[in-house]
Amino acid sequence: MRPGGRTARVREAVLKAAGDTLAAEGFAALDLAEIARRADVGKTTVYRRWGTPGALAADLLTEMAETSLPRADTGTLDGDLLANARLVVKTLTDPRQGPLFTSLIAASLCDEQAATALHRFYEVRIAEWSGCVTDAIARGEIPAGTDPHAAIAAVSAPLYYALLNTGRTPDDRDARAAARSVAEAARAGVWSPESD
Repeated sequence: MRPGGRTARVREAVLKAAGDTLAAEGFAALDLAEIARRADVGKTTVYRRWGTPGALAADLLTEMAETSLPRADTGTLDGDLLANARLVVKTLTDPRQGPLFTSLIAASLCDEQAATALHRFYEVRIAEWSGCVTDAIARGEIPAGTDPHAAIAAVSAPLYYALLNTGRTPDDRDARAAARSVAEAARAGVWSPESD
């Protein structure tokens, strides 16, 4: 059960200040005393509750996972995968969320708590969207035994690659290409044990 009252308000204010800082200035700027000042919260509270910038980044990722939008259910694998890809593109191109995610990914490369939280965030999101694949199996669109987690991860992989490895902002064309590629690969049995 999530805390309520003052504890919830403090957490909300601190996480908003941390998210704003990460989006605008990156992980290196995540100073707990400065976050306390921006959130109008006592430094002692912030240090006692979070202790390190990595722990604060980790809690922000936990909050993001808990409050993310539910998966789409369009009735077709192609439609569901396109909705997933478009949500990823929307997040990565958002003026606040895009830089925030980039900073959180950077944090995960140098902080173990942030890395664990980022892995957990993706586990939660992939598990949420894996229903698209299991529903498609039930409808007979793709082979039985198709690995839902592998298929869903494959949708976002080229979108993150475009942003992080090439510095190019992904767009709707990229979303459509990613969704179509994964749908075709799933129909071909790429993630099905029969293809091994």
